[in-house]
Amino acid sequence: MKNGKAFPVPVRARYSCSKCPGYCCSYPEIEVTPRDIERLARHLGLSYDVAEARLTKYDAKEKVRLLRHQKDEHFQTVCTLFDRQQRRCTVYEARPAVCRSYPDSPRCGYYEFLKFERAHQDDPDFIAVT
Repeated sequence: MKNGKAFPVPVRARYSCSKCPGYCCSYPEIEVTPRDIERLARHLGLSYDVAEARLTKYDAKEKVRLLRHQKDEHFQTVCTLFDRQQRRCTVYEARPAVCRSYPDSPRCGYYEFLKFERAHQDDPDFIAVT
């Protein structure tokens, strides 16, 4: 009870991931933990070892395990678990902790940028890549 409140105040999101083309999924380094790999493996019906080998790669320099990427027509690359046609996460219910905690505020900068660009372009499906 650091802030004097018995329970944390829930963050009221003012954005919709379902309307975003996956900006945060294009981050080049999406770190995963063993617990994330276990959750993904269970969700996909794979063993831990198979999920780790197929979905992740080890960054020896940073000493972290990262999600693999695939080429994308809008961004250079996106997470391997991202559906490029539907522009949606294929494992949203089992997504890694870093994805679950993003963004850590009521507003998403990408979503605000996207809304602005779509209004400016007068195109509800416009995907800004800059």
